[in-house]
Amino acid sequence: MLTRKAIKVFRPIFFSHTSPVVTPIRFYAIGPATIPPAKAKYVPQSGEYPKGYKVGGIHCGIKKDGKSLDLALVTSDVPASAAAVFTKNVFKAAPVLVSRDMLDKRSGRGIRALVANSGCANAVTGKGGMEDGLAMGREVDKLVGETEPSTIIMSTGVIGQRLPIDKILKGIPKAHEILGSDHDAWMSTAKAICTTDTFPKLSSRAFTVGSNTYRIVGMAKGAGMIHPNMATLLGFMATDAPVEPTTLKSILTYAVERSFNAISVDGDMSTNDTVAILANGAAGGEAIKEGGNGYEELKAVVTGFAEDLAKLVVRDGEGATKFVTITVKDAKTFEDAKQVASTIARSPLVKTALYGRDANWGRILCATGYSGVDGVVPEKTNVSFIPTDGSKELKLLVNGEPENVDEERASEILAMEDLEISVSLGTGGGQEAVYYTCDFSHEYITINGDYRT
Repeated sequence: MLTRKAIKVFRPIFFSHTSPVVTPIRFYAIGPATIPPAKAKYVPQSGEYPKGYKVGGIHCGIKKDGKSLDLALVTSDVPASAAAVFTKNVFKAAPVLVSRDMLDKRSGRGIRALVANSGCANAVTGKGGMEDGLAMGREVDKLVGETEPSTIIMSTGVIGQRLPIDKILKGIPKAHEILGSDHDAWMSTAKAICTTDTFPKLSSRAFTVGSNTYRIVGMAKGAGMIHPNMATLLGFMATDAPVEPTTLKSILTYAVERSFNAISVDGDMSTNDTVAILANGAAGGEAIKEGGNGYEELKAVVTGFAEDLAKLVVRDGEGATKFVTITVKDAKTFEDAKQVASTIARSPLVKTALYGRDANWGRILCATGYSGVDGVVPEKTNVSFIPTDGSKELKLLVNGEPENVDEERASEILAMEDLEISVSLGTGGGQEAVYYTCDFSHEYITINGDYRT
């Protein structure tokens, strides 16, 4: 997605049943002076970063403004275990194919680095695009002292255009020269993978497994073309815990299914979706194996951490004014609950009603009905709005019967930045899933209508 410097201001849109809805200004250049005040609270000022990594982000010339960071590099001081999940889009981008092949050949062992560019996706670029991706990896491998491929490649931006590979290959050594391990270094790395994002998505924390203390860091990018299947646009995590590669893949797959695979901004699956994780063991301790000591603890930590990162992507959805949690309860299976939640999350009619503060619960019920899930019991189905301020839920449908909805109260709830929609299917199965989405505003159309212009 091409970063744009333009700032667009929109006039109020008036609805007959509510107060004016104003789409906020969207800032495209990532920097302290341009992050919207409402989003600044999501940008950390310090962090708990894992041992044994050096990172950095620079401007190498992909983005045409001459200053926005567009090349990120992450290196591990020692060979690390690695795992990744990738898009299921048939038109997989070159970096997806290159990274998947490298990880398969190495069985997730001995990975030394990750390099990512923003501003050009290197997707649907043929043999030349594959050669460019391989060249990026070779340049990094040379700098970290590896003779065999050991670098994960990521790209994001406009589809169908070749990378300015000469600029990238010249930029990689420059990025390597400025690598660091402090907060500023991690923040510059997070900024370098941004496109239409309005703020960098970076998070870190310390955690304990047994008697050992470890740290995990993660970053993500994405604001549009987000409705993933096995990943989101770009996501990366790193820990200094020691983890066997097959165990790391098992943990990541479980975590992604409940985080990056449980978000939707616009229902579009990118060609470049990738979520990767490195574990270099620099903090010491016995290697964590599936079913062994520390496995369940680490799985819970990575899952919760990935969920928090995924939420940041939704909060920065293109044109979004609301963060919406969709909870589907009493399904026969987790998969059924998730399918219903996903269908509601990507319904344009639901999303536009949320933007307009219209308590049109019929659209929620309609999406539930065409989700393709068997066993839904209409006369036992319930739909509610759950306010995030702790006040009483607003019941819209109870056991298949419509409530006499207080429209004024509904409008108050829908005016909040955060909202939960609760749907109970009445199957008696007791299974539940949570999905995260946002609304559709006029700005989403404007952003994507002139994306390349």
